[in-house]
Amino acid sequence: MCNICVRPFHFVIDLYDRAEWQYSEREKSKIEAFFTRTSRGNLITCTYVRCSKNAKYTLLFSHGNAVDLGQMSSFYLTLGSQINCNIFGYDYSGYGMSGGKPSEKNLYADIEAAWQAMRTRLNISPETIILYGQSIGTVPTVDLAARHEVGAVILHSPLMSGLRVVFRNTKRTWFFDAFPSIDKVAKVKSPVLVIHGTDDEVIDFSHGIGIYERCPKTVEPFWVEGAGHNDVELHPQYYERLRKFLSVELIK
Repeated sequence: MCNICVRPFHFVIDLYDRAEWQYSEREKSKIEAFFTRTSRGNLITCTYVRCSKNAKYTLLFSHGNAVDLGQMSSFYLTLGSQINCNIFGYDYSGYGMSGGKPSEKNLYADIEAAWQAMRTRLNISPETIILYGQSIGTVPTVDLAARHEVGAVILHSPLMSGLRVVFRNTKRTWFFDAFPSIDKVAKVKSPVLVIHGTDDEVIDFSHGIGIYERCPKTVEPFWVEGAGHNDVELHPQYYERLRKFLSVELIK
């Protein structure tokens, strides 16, 4: 879908004619793409999408499992323009052009490296950073939010833990359980918006409720009636709910 010219820690996106979408030169000028290295030695790809000149916030977006930055970039442009935010995206180790292999430890190192790039390379202040995690992306998002205070946190279709996804009646976190967000989210000091579809076929709706109930500082959740795992963004109130969170609930 795209041809990528690699330079030291920087790359240029050049779309093929057969790509599903074609950016205008104006849109491409809004996207800065580069590599950064994690504490575990992996080079991961990052994109910074400047959607608005007067944006107050920048979203650190941790995407879902079956996508990469190439597939997410058009959504980032739309999302940023709809809610007047800039978007910082990154690919996990082993995804897209990022090096290394997918693992739980790499997930945590990946988002920490993205966070550090936002802070040092782009000079973005913590209070203007909003962490947005979707599906598996809520795992590193909760981990980072438990360690760093930020402007806010958005958890979209979150999971309580890996074992709880497979065995829905699991009530405790076992030592071998992966992605134990339910045990970390109580440490998040920033305001949290939880989003979940009531008919989610991948991560049951009960996970969203469990995470919401454990968060110490939540706003009214966005339960999307009839939505599944991959169509919440298509709901007509999705952007409206995000705008309310950013422009009303965070300034109270």
